Amino acid sequence: MARNEQLIRQHKLMQLLEYSRFGRTLEELRGDLVADLGLTTLHERTVRRDLEALQAAGFDIQTETVQRGKVFKLGQNNTGVHEIGISATELIALSIGRELLYPLLGTQYWRGIETFWNKVQETVPNGVYDHYSRYRKSLHVIGSPSKTYEHHAGALKTINRAMIEHRIVEIEYEPVGKPATVRRIEPYGLAVYQSSIYVVAAATEVEDPSERLRHWKLDRFHRATALDEYFKPDENIDLSSHLGKSIGIFSGEDPTPVRIRLGQHAAAWVGEDPWHPEQSLDNQPDGTVILTVPASHPREVLPKVLSLGSDAEVLGPKQFRDAVAKAVKEMAAKY
Repeated sequence: MARNEQLIRQHKLMQLLEYSRFGRTLEELRGDLVADLGLTTLHERTVRRDLEALQAAGFDIQTETVQRGKVFKLGQNNTGVHEIGISATELIALSIGRELLYPLLGTQYWRGIETFWNKVQETVPNGVYDHYSRYRKSLHVIGSPSKTYEHHAGALKTINRAMIEHRIVEIEYEPVGKPATVRRIEPYGLAVYQSSIYVVAAATEVEDPSERLRHWKLDRFHRATALDEYFKPDENIDLSSHLGKSIGIFSGEDPTPVRIRLGQHAAAWVGEDPWHPEQSLDNQPDGTVILTVPASHPREVLPKVLSLGSDAEVLGPKQFRDAVAKAVKEMAAKY
């Protein structure tokens, strides 16, 4: 049995029962498990044992005989909407957060967001909801991304299962401007960055521990297949620390401190909307400000510097300054 396989099945069983208002037969549950988890074989006896284990753990799973046979469903202790003490202000904040997560539309995460949002709307007092509705009409969320990951739901489901089971995944991946290639990755986690989902995974063919972990953009996946091969997770990998090192999403264990001279207006904008929690802004005698910020690749700095126009100048390192100089030169030639 694969590691955590029973736990994954039981978690999925609870999800299936939560979404089923009229219950599911043993055969229907087995079919859903096979489809959702990508299993090759699964016996009904195994599903029955999982249901019995959940019942023994205290979950209120009941049976009922209907026209199509014996069905399993959640009892009132599980399906009833719990009272939520939520204010209109909290409801507004929650609704804004929901709109900012639109890129997750079509994924299992969005289904959880919508289920919770519907429960909240059903349980709050009418007075609170009316106040929220009136205020929400005057508060608008704009600039949120228009893309979704509906077409990548299958690949995302495979990646999630592989992360839990520590399985190697074979992917067909097409970087921008390059042909698609078949790669093998060891997935560790997911990152949502500027409306895009990235799979944080080690490339199996790379031996250098400092270079193995890469960030694979989900948009570029043509397919993902979980193999019957497993990997041992590196205990030294801390994704929170790893992802917080640079201003962008490029992978790299040792980001470079980049120094940028800013004019007063640019410094004010960067102060209002920081590029990184660990950035520093140092005032200079001539009225300019030196911004120091960690970056793993020139392409993380390039769009940010160009957006500030002539009010920003990369001082170093040379690799980052040269990248901006090259872009400016090519742009000038076109204009």
